[in-house]
Amino acid sequence: MASKDLGTPSAFGLDNHGVVNPGPVHWNYGAEALYEETVRRGLGTITTGGALSVETGAYTGRSPNDKFIVDEPANRDQVWWGAVNKPIEERRFDQLHALTASYLQNRDVFVQDLYAGADPEHRLRVRVVSESPWHSLFARNMFIRPAASELSGFEPDFTILHAPHLNALPGRDGTNSECFVLLNLAQRLVLIGGTRYAGEIKKSVFSIMNYLLPARGVLPMHCSANIGEAGDVAIFFGLSGTGKTTLSADGTRRLIGDDEHGWSDNGVFNFEGGCYAKVIKLNPEMEPEIWSTTRRFGTILENVVFDPQTRELDLDDGTLAENTRASYPIDFIPNIEPTGQGGQPKNIVMLTADAFGVLPPIAELTPEQAMYHFLSGYTARVAGTERGVTEPQATFSTCFGAPFMPRHPTVYAQMLRERMAQSGARCWLVNTGWSGGSYGEGQRMSIHHTRAMVRAAIEGKLGSVAKVPDENFGVLIPEAVPNVPAEVLQPKSTWADGGRYDEVARTLRGLFEKNFEQFEDHVSDDVKKAGIYAA
Repeated sequence: MASKDLGTPSAFGLDNHGVVNPGPVHWNYGAEALYEETVRRGLGTITTGGALSVETGAYTGRSPNDKFIVDEPANRDQVWWGAVNKPIEERRFDQLHALTASYLQNRDVFVQDLYAGADPEHRLRVRVVSESPWHSLFARNMFIRPAASELSGFEPDFTILHAPHLNALPGRDGTNSECFVLLNLAQRLVLIGGTRYAGEIKKSVFSIMNYLLPARGVLPMHCSANIGEAGDVAIFFGLSGTGKTTLSADGTRRLIGDDEHGWSDNGVFNFEGGCYAKVIKLNPEMEPEIWSTTRRFGTILENVVFDPQTRELDLDDGTLAENTRASYPIDFIPNIEPTGQGGQPKNIVMLTADAFGVLPPIAELTPEQAMYHFLSGYTARVAGTERGVTEPQATFSTCFGAPFMPRHPTVYAQMLRERMAQSGARCWLVNTGWSGGSYGEGQRMSIHHTRAMVRAAIEGKLGSVAKVPDENFGVLIPEAVPNVPAEVLQPKSTWADGGRYDEVARTLRGLFEKNFEQFEDHVSDDVKKAGIYAA
């Protein structure tokens, strides 16, 4: 062990990643030690209940315009290049790698050796090397910790060099700003600098898994998953604001994971060992489990306002950011599946918050429709959520996670279709948005009705119920759902003006059609036939 190594080091040293002559190297520290190092450096504050509060400065969310994949020959033809996956030259990466390694010389660094993937057959060994102790704790919270006996021989498959206080110079380094998130698939190395937002670490690992796993026959998914007493697994796709976290946290079922999973021949498995929950205006009555983590030792709170005298939290205060976050180990949530694994899914739920108020609250999808809606990844933003948004705006994020998909979306969609065929899983489209009118006219779908519909679907109570095709979107609407009024199920019947409903539905159909044009040449005729068209 080198004289400057502290903690539990691996024999596979940092020189393998180009980092030489660092200051003291703090290997695989636990929460207590990382708290001490964070507070001692003035980087965080312990708040009421024990959570560690930190601020991320100018970057309070991901910076998609600063994320690049190295354009190198070994992987070039497999990457879906474009607005999401922007290329950067190898020489630029090597230049920033040298700059980052030089920056870390003579500095304290904190190393965590971890796993991504609860299934040992498909897990990835990940090393996170950071100048920041609280970011080291974030990595420890978010991923799966090896047994102590595995640390001395740990050799990573991928390494993240994390230097949040190192700024790039765009003119010199070929970046868009001082922030950089660079993924080199050939060198199995990620560089992150110029941003203190910890989510960049989490999503970089997710992007790596999304690239590697399809070649191994595993479908990576941006979804939550839970499992019932009978071993039946359900997965939930959905963008921010659709209720994915809330609906998958069902007290009658065990939570496998809340954000990132793989679907293999063995079944579904969580990529992570923790949760990264949005906590702005968190309601202790509606989401008591998540709320309680904000008052617990081991949780990291990003950009959450607190009283400097009493250290009491104010989760309603968005002064520092609207995207306030809590990072905590998954076992802080009660009723989890401790293995992080489940069998083949029986049900797939695709969530959308339709602010136009025209999609049915629940409908069954054929396999072709499931592939179509998976590629579409639709939800809607509402007025007031962003500057300039004055009426509902459609948002399409393919595979319900476009920013993290290095391969072409149809790779993932075709795998979903094949997995559905093999497992016999049923797919449900659930609208958690508006009913009786668009946003500003109608009302938000009742969470009690939505819970009843989701529960009926995944408990198999809708399998034999008669269903009728929706006249606008073609999906199959059940004629009856236990504990849900029949008139709620047909969206047009909830509108006072049926003609106005048809007009708004036609608008949304046109948006679906225009968005899907990018996939028309990549899908089979049966998927095109299952699509949504304006005319």
